[in-house]
Amino acid sequence: MTAASKPFSGQEEFFWKTKTLEEMSNAEWESLCDGCARCCLEKLEDEDTGKIYFTHVSCKLLDAGLCTCKDYANRSDLVPDCVRLTPENVRTLNWLPPSCGYKLVADGRDLYWWHPLISGDPNTVHEAGVSVRGRVQGTENEIADSDLEDHIVQWPSHLPKRARIKKRPQS
Repeated sequence: MTAASKPFSGQEEFFWKTKTLEEMSNAEWESLCDGCARCCLEKLEDEDTGKIYFTHVSCKLLDAGLCTCKDYANRSDLVPDCVRLTPENVRTLNWLPPSCGYKLVADGRDLYWWHPLISGDPNTVHEAGVSVRGRVQGTENEIADSDLEDHIVQWPSHLPKRARIKKRPQS
């Protein structure tokens, strides 16, 4: 997730429909992030089944109000298990949320109405109820690993109803 996701301002409109992930510029790649910050939530994996469980506990670098990384440029140094998304790994990571722009494009699907590249507004991800804003209960520094099972939640694995509709609801 980018530190300050800005609406893409390149010349090529709808580039995600015409380019492969590998063909995208760095700016185009970064703009695929919708700013939901679901990938910044702590996750648990069932060792027997491989099933991934999301928690409402975030990475220590997440600004949960802004849904941005506090030190995006240095995140891998500060959080060694932070996964940098790449065209290669977005196709295989099984814990990316179903709404993830990287995953959608990798799977040949279009972006939702609330994605900033579609709406032109970085706040629509919050308006649609997709982001973690208001849902994070603490950080990895505040909640012990041994207590994470007590913080498992279902919502990051699902899209809210208002996010699944075809276009932005009228106010």
